[in-house]
Order: sequence, then structure tokens, then C-alpha cells
Amino acid sequence: MPTMRLDVSVVIAARDAAATLPAQLRALARQDFAGDWEVLVADNGSRDATAQVVGQAPRRLPALRELRYVDASAQRGAGPARNAAASVARGDVLAFCDADDVVADDWLRTLLPAVHRTDALVGGRLEWQRLNAASTLSSRALPQTDGLQHSAPVWWLPSASSSNLAVPADAFLRVGGFDPVARYLEDTDLCWRAQLGGASLHYEHDAVVHMRLRETARGAFAQGRGNASGQRWLQSRYALVAAQHRPAGGADECSAAPRHAPASMAARRVRRVRAEAAAIARVRARGDVHALAWNWGFAYGYRLPTGPTPNPIDPRGGGRGRIVSGA
Repeated sequence: MPTMRLDVSVVIAARDAAATLPAQLRALARQDFAGDWEVLVADNGSRDATAQVVGQAPRRLPALRELRYVDASAQRGAGPARNAAASVARGDVLAFCDADDVVADDWLRTLLPAVHRTDALVGGRLEWQRLNAASTLSSRALPQTDGLQHSAPVWWLPSASSSNLAVPADAFLRVGGFDPVARYLEDTDLCWRAQLGGASLHYEHDAVVHMRLRETARGAFAQGRGNASGQRWLQSRYALVAAQHRPAGGADECSAAPRHAPASMAARRVRRVRAEAAAIARVRARGDVHALAWNWGFAYGYRLPTGPTPNPIDPRGGGRGRIVSGA
């Protein structure tokens, strides 16, 4: 491990990101943060010019003096890529963002004080209007605009997107990083495991990342399918945790959940498929096509999940949320 410590390491997981990564690197070069920091681009097996973009950036963007390329191609997935970068990071805090988004100029200056103030994981605000057409915005839900996210089955614990998430490096090590088995919603899993282990998660409204949605119907379908697959994975992984938290008397998680917790969202989306199919004849705008594609993708991913079965989380043992061995 390197001995020279920095205030923060910005970690970007990238795969075939040559078209979008330059905008993110330019945004990072504009940061008005006075601390010591570095940027690690974890390349998860790109087949395009991602490596060249990173290699040329220090000459084009002198502000990025501490920019490093990390070969993270050993295992496919954003989680393993971030873990690879975290293993060589020198920052006391790991700040995660994505290769296809754009951080605000004061992102680090607002995000890092929130971590030090709370001694916790911190999720920032996701802003969706700047980089997306109105038709794309109307096609799907836009989370984390005014608070953290809540979802089943662990609706009482918040989560934050790894597109805008800061984690103290020691907390990241304690929780074991991102689960390399998770293909989708690995950030939700990380946030839940950290909280079950005693950490807390806070929201910082002023730490902003401008998000970029996929603009094609095919991309919307893929995102919907991935979201559904991730939700199925989380349902299986946290079944024991949800069962322990269920109130006495047999009430299920949906009836016990607060209004802000979309505990039955997956079931509702699946039931809506026939209605969405009927809506094809009424499609009038590009956003309608994208919404239909996202919902079809979600239904497909939820009914036909892919990927390995997760190790379930056992809530016993002081609520630390340990993984059941041999599962």
C-alpha cells in the first residue's frame, strides 16, 4: 500500500467510455477543492480508446496532476472495477462517480466536508435536466433529487447511487467493498451492508452530479432489465433481514412500509406490462417509446433473472449483517 495519504481518491469505473469520459475529466479538472486528491479511472476491459483518453488527459488538463489508469479487466462489472481502484487508492475518503456523468465544479468541496462532519457515508444530489432531452426525462423515474433512495426489501434503510457517493476508506475496507458477484444495484447492497454493520448514510443536497441517461429505446430497455435483475438479487440476498424486521402479527413488508418506500414497485411494474403493451398503439412521442422500453425491460429482467445466486445476509450477531457462510 502507498504510504503517502491524500484527502480523497475519486474513483471512476469505466468500460468503453472514450466518448463520455473526457467531459467528466474536464469537470474534475475544474474542481475548486483545496485538499490533496487523486483520480483513479478503473478500466473494466474497454475495447475503445478509454486508456488513451486517460493517458492524454494530464497533458490536456494540467489540474489533474494525480490521475492514474487502473487496469480493472480481471473481472467484469462496475463493482469489481471500483474495488480494484480502491485497493490502490491513497485517499482517506473514496468518492465514486461514473464515466458518463458530469460532476459539478464544487462537488468535492461540498461532498468532503459532509463526510468529515458526519463521519459517515454520504450520497449527493443527482441532477437530471442538464444532460438529457425532455423526452428522455419523461420516460422513467429520476431518483435521489431531494433525498436518499428507499427500496424493498430493506425499505427502512436508505441507499445512494455510486454515481455520487463518498465512503470513508476505512469503512469501505470494513464492509469488504462492493460485492463482486452483484451485477446491478451493487451500490444499494454496499449501503445496506455498511448500515447493518453500524455505519450511517447521510444526504448532501449541495454535492451535485449531472446524470446522463441512455437516449435510445434499446438503452432504456437494458437499464430497465438491469434494475429489475438487481432488485430480484437484493430480494433474495436480504430475505432473512426483511423477515426479522417484519412486525409481529404477520404483516408483510408492503403493508408495514412507509409511504416513501416503494416496496411493491417490482410487482406493480410486472402487472403493468399488459397495459403498457396496449399503449403501443397510442405512442405519440419519443418519451413514450422510451418509457415503454424501460417497463418492458424491467418486466423481462424481473421475470427472467440472470446471474449467480447471492450469499444471503444473516441479521443475527448484533445486527452486523454478516454473510451466511456456505450459502
